[in-house]
Amino acid sequence: MDGSEVVRIQLDEDQAARALFGSMDGNLKIIEDTFGVDIVLRSDELVISGRDAKGAEQVIGDLLWIIECGDKLDKQKIEYVISLFESGASYRESGLNKDVVAFTHKGRPIKAKTLGQTEYVKAIKGKEIVFGIGPAGTGKTYLAVALAVSAFKNKEAEKIILARPAVEAGERLGFLPGDLQEKVDPYLRPLYDALYEIMGRDTALRLKEKESIEVVPLAYMRGRTLDNSFIILDEAQNTTREQMKMFLTRMGFGSKVVVTGDVTQIDLPEGKMSGLVHAAKVLDQVDEIGFCYLKESDVVRHSLVKKIIGAYDRFERRAADEKSPGAPKGRP
Repeated sequence: MDGSEVVRIQLDEDQAARALFGSMDGNLKIIEDTFGVDIVLRSDELVISGRDAKGAEQVIGDLLWIIECGDKLDKQKIEYVISLFESGASYRESGLNKDVVAFTHKGRPIKAKTLGQTEYVKAIKGKEIVFGIGPAGTGKTYLAVALAVSAFKNKEAEKIILARPAVEAGERLGFLPGDLQEKVDPYLRPLYDALYEIMGRDTALRLKEKESIEVVPLAYMRGRTLDNSFIILDEAQNTTREQMKMFLTRMGFGSKVVVTGDVTQIDLPEGKMSGLVHAAKVLDQVDEIGFCYLKESDVVRHSLVKKIIGAYDRFERRAADEKSPGAPKGRP
């Protein structure tokens, strides 16, 4: 015996098989390479043989369940299902793919796609202030905007306020062409993009004209008290300590605040401490405030984004180790 296993999975319909296989059987290739198996379609059943056929069987079962739920498979989703299996969990039993956060203006459901995102959504629903901290592509801003739109539609909030630090990477607004609004709009574009996708451009612009939605630079928040509002501060790693304190103290009665940021991409001048990093230390023990730390495994953009983030993290860890006292010297 060579230790290989053989299992069979009955397929109920051709459509599920086509969705499972993917373009040029690309989805199956990922599973075959991961588990060291061969997968063959014989009549209406899959025959899986190889090193870990039972593991491949569980993953394929989860993927078929995702297809039955009406969702499409892509490389990122398949790799996440596999990563859950490798950690001893099952996508089907995780609660993912069940709760709809909101719908886009085209009717597409928006759902949490990872366990980290699920915890983030749960925290926003349950806490008055939530910090979502994690790398690019983890859905921090998009999910927060989706929940803001949902709260507005359900009359849980009278206004949506989206804010961002306006000056990044050492650039100064005064050197940009146009009036003040034209100067700050490029910095606010990611917030507009999320808003337009979820609400539709015309609806969002109409509500913006009525001031039910505000998309503003952080500096515009000073001196205000915001009642009955859903307030999002994006790119918060680029706030100073003073700006963060100013922002958090704008919160009024009946409001909810979500602060998002990536502490690996701080564009403040050297020597300036990030208001997000500082707030995480100062407010960590306040029970009413939630902190959600999203990880590389929560990235839901192109799979290459996850690899880029991982490569940068490894490089920066090595650089930090080499700088630390007592680090071994390189070869003479």
